[in-house]
Amino acid sequence: MTSETNNFARVLNSGRLVVTAECLPPRGADAVFVKDFSKKLPANLDAVVVADNPDAVRSSSFSTASLLKRQGRRNVIMAMTTRDRNRIALMSDALGAAALDIPAILCVAGNHQSISICPQAAAANDLDPVQLIHALKDMILHGAGLGGDKLTKKPGFLVGAVAQPYLRPMELNLLYIRKKISAGADFLLTQAVFDFEGFELWMEALRESGLDKRAAVIPCVMPIADLEKARELKRTGIYGPIPDAVLARIDGAADAAAEGVAIASEMAAKLKSMPEVRGIHILSGDVPEIVAAVIEQAGIGAGNPVRVP
Repeated sequence: MTSETNNFARVLNSGRLVVTAECLPPRGADAVFVKDFSKKLPANLDAVVVADNPDAVRSSSFSTASLLKRQGRRNVIMAMTTRDRNRIALMSDALGAAALDIPAILCVAGNHQSISICPQAAAANDLDPVQLIHALKDMILHGAGLGGDKLTKKPGFLVGAVAQPYLRPMELNLLYIRKKISAGADFLLTQAVFDFEGFELWMEALRESGLDKRAAVIPCVMPIADLEKARELKRTGIYGPIPDAVLARIDGAADAAAEGVAIASEMAAKLKSMPEVRGIHILSGDVPEIVAAVIEQAGIGAGNPVRVP
């Protein structure tokens, strides 16, 4: 794959809304799980983003991405967490992903390992996400490996980064986003959006700084299945503020899971109306069936036009 043949790059710059969903790798050595997971996702998704040990020790994002490719998923984005690998492993996995025609790599710091994943583990953190983005971009643009060694073939994948819309003060938020974009991030995948007004303030700041024109912004929506999960997310603040109205709706619903899908769908419909938003990413967790429901209820199927900055 070269940058000219990267299908996800073409889709991202096509002028229509991009719709992606996540895949959490299995917690065991289970290739059948990945096959079944892929079958339950809509066939016309623009990409599937494979997470990298976000909440527990799971099968590798590398192997899961490879298995999804075997299932005919053309655009598979592989997350790479700097917490778990030194620079040698990161670069090696990136080259392997390029050889498998993985069209994009998402650079992620990862939650601290003491938060439910594996408290006994020692983190690597040899590179931070900004440094990883820069290193990957050197490989793409200059064919430069570690220490400046020349690669036999340049990779052609896009490079993605994570953005937190609710980080304050805003100046600090923009500084971190600018660093990622300046290092070479082609697209920004946000944390899950529950507070639309707060997201609007962040997008306004991006517009004023011109950063929205330098990288594609793809906000995430996340259906919450039950009140306990909603309370946990509000308590930890991992996705920023969750309005009390969200908890009230889930608490008062006859079917909490269905209400969670409805809330996520309503948010996706609001987000797609923003001209700077280039796509919607659906955080479906271990329940791939809800992706189709969010797409249908939000009206974000293929063909939705947007203004490309």
